[in-house]
Amino acid sequence: MMQTERVLQQVLEWGRSLTGFADEHAVEAARGGQYILRHIHPSLSDTSTRTGRDPQDETLIVAFYRELALLFWLDDCNDLGLIAPEQLAAVEQALGQGEPCVIPGFEGCAVLRASLAALAYDRRDYAQLLDDTRRYCAALRAGHAHAAGAERWSYAEYLHNGIDSIAYANVFCCLSLLWGLDMATLRARPAFCQVLRLISAIGRLQNDLHGRDKDRSASEADNAAILLLQRYPAMPVVEFLNDELAGHTRALHRVMAEERFPAPWGPLIDAMAAIPAQYYQTSATRYRSDSAG
Repeated sequence: MMQTERVLQQVLEWGRSLTGFADEHAVEAARGGQYILRHIHPSLSDTSTRTGRDPQDETLIVAFYRELALLFWLDDCNDLGLIAPEQLAAVEQALGQGEPCVIPGFEGCAVLRASLAALAYDRRDYAQLLDDTRRYCAALRAGHAHAAGAERWSYAEYLHNGIDSIAYANVFCCLSLLWGLDMATLRARPAFCQVLRLISAIGRLQNDLHGRDKDRSASEADNAAILLLQRYPAMPVVEFLNDELAGHTRALHRVMAEERFPAPWGPLIDAMAAIPAQYYQTSATRYRSDSAG
């Protein structure tokens, strides 16, 4: 069995301990994770002389894909109601604190957090991952609540929340934790924090532009395009959001050109900025909005 198949099987087996977990969560995690690792593999190979972390270490890859699958599952727990609200609250508490879930049916949460704690190259990354998870869960809850409520967010409020709910910070932090990318130290640099916000804003806008038709068909209002049309029916929303996306992208390129970040951050940021063309368009289920999806 090839490594890719073995890794996917391990993610699927782990996911079966989570109520509501679907094969799609594991498959999409493996696809996205493989895309990211493939693009930063040369840089990870260079850093391995310092860290001793092999880019092809199956244990590390499995842990990374499981974290991505967890993020997909949590997203659907909020959007699709896969589990009861009291179960979701207990899961969020467990994941954000790194503790076992008090409700049966979610043993995989503790398994994943324990494995990441044990694998952490820098313990600061593990503490940050817990914090990022708390912010991700809070952003998912807030976005879902406001989309369903009578009080509509402004575009600025939506984007501020959407930066956390896109979960790029979790992805980056998990990569740093597993392969020693020194993210905890880099977070002290204002330019690096600016890059994280810009790439997350780019990711949110890309996601919303790509998914607007699918979200509208599903009566899902937690989308920038839908929110703006609700507030300003005559607004050329797609043009506006594409301009916003272009502006954030130019700003990101300026910061990346002015600052020197250690490997593999340059290729990693480039890969995440390019993910719509390389990942969304080929997703068999989750991101396809046409009739073939």
